[in-house]
Amino acid sequence: MGREDQIITERKRKISELKEQKINPYPHSFDRKNTCLECLNSKEGLKVQTAGRIMTKRDLGKIAFANLTDESGTIQVALQEGKTTEEVKNFFKKYVDTGDFVGVKGEVILTKTGQISILAEDLVVLSKAVLPLPEKYHGLKDKEERYRKRYIDLMMNPEVKEVFKKRSQIIKAIREFLNERGFIEVETPLLQTQYGGANARPFVTKINAWDMSMYLSISPELYLKRLIVGGFEKVFTICKNFRNEGVDFSHNPEFTMIEIYQAYADYNDMMKLIEECWEYCAKKVLGTTKVKRVIEGKEYEIDFKAPWPRMTTLRAIKEYAGIDAEKMNAKELREFCEKKKLKEYPKEGCWGEYLDFLYEEFVEKNLIQPTHVIDRPKEGTPLCKRHRSDDRLNEQCEPVGLGMELGNIYTELNDPEFQEQLLKEQEEKGRGGDEEAHPMDDDFINALRIGMPPTGGIGWGIDRMIILFTGVESIRDIILFPTMKPEKKKEE
Repeated sequence: MGREDQIITERKRKISELKEQKINPYPHSFDRKNTCLECLNSKEGLKVQTAGRIMTKRDLGKIAFANLTDESGTIQVALQEGKTTEEVKNFFKKYVDTGDFVGVKGEVILTKTGQISILAEDLVVLSKAVLPLPEKYHGLKDKEERYRKRYIDLMMNPEVKEVFKKRSQIIKAIREFLNERGFIEVETPLLQTQYGGANARPFVTKINAWDMSMYLSISPELYLKRLIVGGFEKVFTICKNFRNEGVDFSHNPEFTMIEIYQAYADYNDMMKLIEECWEYCAKKVLGTTKVKRVIEGKEYEIDFKAPWPRMTTLRAIKEYAGIDAEKMNAKELREFCEKKKLKEYPKEGCWGEYLDFLYEEFVEKNLIQPTHVIDRPKEGTPLCKRHRSDDRLNEQCEPVGLGMELGNIYTELNDPEFQEQLLKEQEEKGRGGDEEAHPMDDDFINALRIGMPPTGGIGWGIDRMIILFTGVESIRDIILFPTMKPEKKKEE
């Protein structure tokens, strides 16, 4: 029998003994009057009653100690001969293990070493742990294990819990910012009969009642635009999206995003809105607009203060790729890719497709400070208005920071006939095998025919925002339960 099996057997024996003594090792509740932090901040001599998990336990004979932890912090519990009853002291030594939740009643004291502690007068088990806590450093640096067993990660790594507290504060700050500006929060369906709003492969499921396929949402965009048609002028939603795509440091199949739509606005108005929102959240949650981040061993200071610099896609390519793509045709751009021996460029692409490829190859990774890259090629999306002065481009902006896309901003297309034409072209691509082509949505076209006012829209990934704000390495570090492949059982 291995060491862990021995521990489990011993703990199960203790549970049986407690039950035989009519002591419930899993009582229904406990009257906790003080948190651990409140106990730490109390004066000597004050009577307290608190509860938490036993993280460490030391038995020194005439005196025993334990570290008791709750969400607010950790306090030491002392059981001392002559001051704690023998019954309580013996119960602690015999039946309490690390990992157990206990309730403690006692007096706040200052030990000889100057540590604020609770001198226990009474102690009860609130939840007897069967499995032992992991050893202090064993297994906790294995990221896969941490993501799979987040409950252990949160318990053993307090800094992880702080990241998720910041996540909650950031989302709260976003809502505050938008509510103060007259935006209404709405909900859109996650389970849809027709997906749309992005170029992505969906997750497909089935509704038995109708014996038909349904899709998990890849974007709330088309529903939010229907609300603008219906008369709402400022709406937003914070929702889950599901995209059946690859997994890497900035992608997870299930992720949280926000989309915002404003009537009578264009992409210029929405650029201003997003940068002011990020600045507001940074000040509110971090207390500053500046954060230090390390990329490939080099430290950068990133500043979210508005306004963010703006750069056209053509100018960005000229600066980072060293060519004037505006004066080149598709053939010349392909020859440039061949000369540079670039991989995976579109072999028979049009001018805009080469433009998009060169942007991703040369530009995006070099934009560390938050930057608006504007006037993107029209091939990028069928849902955006053409640029008012260059029909090869869309009035589309991609905010970028830390070398990755942070979101998307459009002057929204509201011409129903042109929108129908573009979606039909996407439908043909889908028939041709493009699994990420945007499908036709006849009801959405019908809504546009009713009439949608000029509209600006933004969508950005909440998860990527939190990566920048907290400085974690991966999107999995800011999703409590990231998508993971199941572990194979030993017998398999």
